[in-house]
Amino acid sequence: MASSNFFLPTALIALVATQAMAFDPSPLQDFCVADRNSPVRVNGFPCKDAKDVNVDDFFLEANLDKPMDTTKSKAGSNVTLINVMKLTGLNTLGISMARIDYAPKGQNPPHTHPRATEILTVFEGTLYVGFVTSNQANGENKLFTKTLNKGDVFVFPQGLIHFQFNPSYDKPAVAIATLSSQNPGAITIANAVFGSNPPISDDVLAKAFQVDKKAVDWLQAQFWENNHN
Repeated sequence: MASSNFFLPTALIALVATQAMAFDPSPLQDFCVADRNSPVRVNGFPCKDAKDVNVDDFFLEANLDKPMDTTKSKAGSNVTLINVMKLTGLNTLGISMARIDYAPKGQNPPHTHPRATEILTVFEGTLYVGFVTSNQANGENKLFTKTLNKGDVFVFPQGLIHFQFNPSYDKPAVAIATLSSQNPGAITIANAVFGSNPPISDDVLAKAFQVDKKAVDWLQAQFWENNHN
């Protein structure tokens, strides 16, 4: 009986600890403005000395009210990310955001955020959005999609492949995304698979995608760009 009484609290502590480690570390003080020049290497950034913190550490003139240029992107989109690298006051707060501009027929290609859940709000236009589940027991990857209009909100679970597409032929779209990490990361699937440096062996990719190696070589020869700013 004593061993059972010991096991239950221990299991609960382990469960809580596991959940706590799954997200950005919680702050242990009012703020921890990132000291990006510190030689100390930690998971995140060390804190700037509190006596050196000023109001501008929490402020960024981001111009998110202005349309961003989508013409230079083959995907027809522009992601303006505000994370801890741009706004040091976000350090340890577990949040970041982005403005996403979509040209007509533009898209934010299939990608994942390995460290964050994303909630997307459409500010202008219409977006066709969706995400795909991880591998299921029945062998399927289920697709969830929705057409969003101005004012609509959609959530993309952490780590799952997702996308946004502007179906309009003549109207741009704008959305604001909020992410549950100070540094959510982004892996654009096509870029990572076909544009890695050095490239993944075409033998590997031909087998994985069940295509001829010539198709893989052609894809790897394309210019894979990043639509994040």
